[in-house]
Amino acid sequence: MRQIVLDTETTGIDPEQGHRIIEIGCVEMVERKLTGRHYHVYINPEREVEAEAMAIHGITNEYLADKPLFRDVATEFFEFIKGAELVIHNAAFDVGFINHEFRQLGTGWKVEDHCGVVDSLAVARERHPGQKNNLDALCKRYGVDNSNRELHGALLDAEILADVFLLLTGGQTAFSLDAGNGEDGEEAAGGIRRLSAERRKTRVIRASDDEMTAHSGLLDVVAKAGGEAIWNRIDGEVESVG
Repeated sequence: MRQIVLDTETTGIDPEQGHRIIEIGCVEMVERKLTGRHYHVYINPEREVEAEAMAIHGITNEYLADKPLFRDVATEFFEFIKGAELVIHNAAFDVGFINHEFRQLGTGWKVEDHCGVVDSLAVARERHPGQKNNLDALCKRYGVDNSNRELHGALLDAEILADVFLLLTGGQTAFSLDAGNGEDGEEAAGGIRRLSAERRKTRVIRASDDEMTAHSGLLDVVAKAGGEAIWNRIDGEVESVG
């Protein structure tokens, strides 16, 4: 299966109010393995970026002034995602913006007609109901390093989401019966605790001669009753291997 983990940054929160996409970041996975292929572009939105949005992603109007327009990259972007399953955190937001951009160009393309869509936010809410499930909270929960994420960025967020999604959907990540809670009520991050090679050797307590005699007597009782003690079979296999 080919999956594309996708994120966008925008000038604001509502495409119906004229807001546009200013950055697209995608990373490719095939059979749940990162391939190293990605798609990344900054886009001139032909309008001002709202101050509230700029505070989130830090992308300025001056930086976008010489970037390509969406119509210049639309076909290349569409060909990259076509036929894949898209993994998006809060998918309705990004898909809504992408479909609006395609509609503005009159392409007739609609994401849902050409791609599957998995909303990783919905998956996280199902697995961790009642908890924070934004990307930062999931990084903390699953031990994914997001120390470089001072501001949102489409490609960086897509790369981080890929790691989070593989852990989120990869089955059991903790072996504790009660992992407990971390700070702010967050579930503690699970993982495999590896034992140190320098640890003290486990003490082996062997059965005494009297205990072995009692054990053999019980096996004899089982045999006389017509039963077969599986212990004898295992013991014989161990001896033959030795």
